[in-house]
Amino acid sequence: MAGSNALAGAFSALAKAAIAIAATSLCVLVLVLAWQVIGRYALNDSPGWTEPVALILMSVAALFGAAVAVRRESHFNFPTLVESAPAPLRVALKALARLIALGFGAALAFYGGYLMLDSWDIPMAGAPAPEGLAYIGVCLGGALIALFALERLIAGDPEKEH
Repeated sequence: MAGSNALAGAFSALAKAAIAIAATSLCVLVLVLAWQVIGRYALNDSPGWTEPVALILMSVAALFGAAVAVRRESHFNFPTLVESAPAPLRVALKALARLIALGFGAALAFYGGYLMLDSWDIPMAGAPAPEGLAYIGVCLGGALIALFALERLIAGDPEKEH
């Protein structure tokens, strides 16, 4: 019992870290886009690095946020269908939704990792970074989605937030 509480605590800490990373990515994204607007319209010298960096930050924010939503079962969820189904069927529908999220998360992690590694040696257009960095959000976010979906499959419904 203590082991499952420690594991739940570890998943909770991981979810909080994912939220912090997603929120930080969004804040930095706003700053990068603000600099792009200033550079383009005030300085008449648009920086080339802002667009690829903004895309990386956006994918990290979106996929890390989606992973936490999978953990809270507010993403990859079919609430209307589940709530209108008879009680015995609800368990199967929840398991199906969790398996779908697990499959999509695993696919995102695998293929995102493949793209990241495959294009790591290619220089990114406009930014002094490897092109593979553009897929880090897909790879890590997909892994988190799969991990949190697996947690839901094993641990069941999330606790209600106060």
